[in-house]
Amino acid sequence: HVQLVESGGGSVQAGGSLRLSCAVSGYDALYLCMGWFRQAPGKEREGVAGISGVGSTLYTDSVKGRFTISRDNAKDSLYLHMTSLKPEDTAIYTCAARKRTFGCYSVSLNAADFGTWGQGTQVTVS
Repeated sequence: HVQLVESGGGSVQAGGSLRLSCAVSGYDALYLCMGWFRQAPGKEREGVAGISGVGSTLYTDSVKGRFTISRDNAKDSLYLHMTSLKPEDTAIYTCAARKRTFGCYSVSLNAADFGTWGQGTQVTVS
């Protein structure tokens, strides 16, 4: 079955940058729709960025122009490059995946569309 493991979180000052990675195992990443979600204390989980198997992307408005989602199917990896970080970006960031038998040609930021989740990585911006 699909397993996801995030890395790259940490603490950074406002205006700084971080790059999150999500390693995929147990399934060919080519056949996964993927996304990044975050949850801050006391808030609901929020879809941050999504990417299809062919590279189409979707971002929540608050991160447009600052965050970039990308994937390397050959390395079974998903990334989130975050720049110009703000204190309100502080949250646990989690990667998610959904299997698509014939490949992923759509993008979603709806958590209900995803069936596999990583354990999350903390991002703190001060």
